[in-house]
Amino acid sequence: MIAIVGGLVTAVLWATTLLGSSRSARVIGSWSTLSWVMLVGLVVAVPLVLVAPPVTLGAPEILLLSTAGIANAGGLLLVYTALRRGKVGVVGPIVSTEGAIGAVLAIAAGEVVGGPVLAILALIAVGVVLAAIERATPTAETDPAPVSATVTALLALGGALLFGINLFATSLIAADLPLAWTLLPARVAGVLAVTVPLALARRLRMTRPVVPFVILVGVAEVAGTGTFALGSRDSAAIAAVLASQFAGIAAIVAWLLFGERLGRVQVAGVAIIAMGVATLALLRA
Repeated sequence: MIAIVGGLVTAVLWATTLLGSSRSARVIGSWSTLSWVMLVGLVVAVPLVLVAPPVTLGAPEILLLSTAGIANAGGLLLVYTALRRGKVGVVGPIVSTEGAIGAVLAIAAGEVVGGPVLAILALIAVGVVLAAIERATPTAETDPAPVSATVTALLALGGALLFGINLFATSLIAADLPLAWTLLPARVAGVLAVTVPLALARRLRMTRPVVPFVILVGVAEVAGTGTFALGSRDSAAIAAVLASQFAGIAAIVAWLLFGERLGRVQVAGVAIIAMGVATLALLRA
């Protein structure tokens, strides 16, 4: 049950980051958005690491921490760039495949998962993609040129691949290190590789209306990483796939707050997810 709860809470937090980063990336750009989000996250993560039990890091731990940090920061940059080019409903379903990628990596590494659970994981993954599908509207603003649409899709796919690697590396870190240590890698990598260089070059942008969004996204990113790490201690595969529901949740929130209407395919996807989660809870009880 820990994997189920952790995965679902992570999905809500990541949906929040998707919606908030979409707004900020369109105003200040993807690089500045990543810079501020990583800086906010570092401010939140460092105190948690300082109060955590001391650890001795060997070569394997350093490698996993570095892999998780680089993959997460790189994935966020690609996704923020995609969100600046395209709509949440287009980027979301592509990025949501990170859960399936993380689950496949966990299973390939030896995690034992029964046949019925595998079937439910596959069903939920299908539901996530269906729930996030958005029918394009024939307007100049939302109907980019074919080249732009292709670039957006490739950016989102690259982000999903890096996020899948991050999910797998994070699950391994959570098994060997205190939970707080799973929060640190991406924030350190992002601040050192992006925030500091942009600040030194005086290219770090910010406007007052965007401040609440980057703070919200930065905190939610840290919290989501922590809840995923907690859930992955029980089952990395289940936590990874359930966490990928953020795309469907973002579509529903956009409908509630912004009046975006769900299509029939999206409604079917939400129903599949609900049935899959209920069945998975029974199987894991």
